[in-house]
Amino acid sequence: MSRPIYQHPLAYLLGLEGLALLHGWAGDRGEEFTRARLDEIRRLLADPELSAHPGVEVSRGGLDDGYTRWAPRYDGPNRLFDLDEPFVYGVLDTLPVGRALDAGCGTGRFARGLTQRGHQVIGVDGNAGMLRVAHERVPSARFARGDLHRLPLADASVDLVVCALALSHVAELEGAISEFARVLSPGGHLLISDVHHELIFRGSVVQAPGPDGGPALVPTYRHRPGDFLRAALRHKLLVRGCEEPKEAVPRSDPLETGPGPWENWPWSLMDLVPAARDAAWDIPLVINWHFQRELDSRVQN
Repeated sequence: MSRPIYQHPLAYLLGLEGLALLHGWAGDRGEEFTRARLDEIRRLLADPELSAHPGVEVSRGGLDDGYTRWAPRYDGPNRLFDLDEPFVYGVLDTLPVGRALDAGCGTGRFARGLTQRGHQVIGVDGNAGMLRVAHERVPSARFARGDLHRLPLADASVDLVVCALALSHVAELEGAISEFARVLSPGGHLLISDVHHELIFRGSVVQAPGPDGGPALVPTYRHRPGDFLRAALRHKLLVRGCEEPKEAVPRSDPLETGPGPWENWPWSLMDLVPAARDAAWDIPLVINWHFQRELDSRVQN
């Protein structure tokens, strides 16, 4: 994991073209689309600016640094919020009021919604900058700095856990799911949203300054639906719902005639190949889960 990441604009563009071509191979697109992609690949390979680009060596930055930098502007606009909030609030509005944990609470986005619905809320996050914003936003809630693998709560102490867009930064998913199950009372509910592994694979990763101020990305992990299911079932959590919402990639005129600076990747790169982008990015952006702890189970450790 200490090996630096190497990113080259031509590699990304050819990767999008390859994903788009697989749509044609599978029968989703016709001959005209496939031939257009092959012609575009030839053009990309012949582009002197792309072929001569040295690429960028990217460090693996720190999670805390990345979110401290992002905290003042985290709350918007963020289109992923539009894809998890209807699901989470749709479930919350069917549940009784009780004790709620906002795990990985960030700036208190769901802590506010929970308190507005009458829940007694504690928010836990590892980043002091995000917690400062959360304190100001939701003064009636309690907040604590903590780790999702070691939650500062007693066993069976909450009726509801919400964890939104945080678990993609957790390398060991089962440890966090185990903690959620531990603090839930029997019959309690767990609502999770996470960045979809397909979105991360296409380059949607939070940027952070590296140790020397250079390009870096915060640690981000691709958890597949099966990873969530295996962890939940091991800890006696029943599946009550799952959604994988998506939306069309926004169309725009290219901001750059070339690849643009690394800070704009992969978004400026996608604009260079809009047809391939639209095919390759026809994916879910978020995965939403609703689990419930069994009434008479003992959580396995």
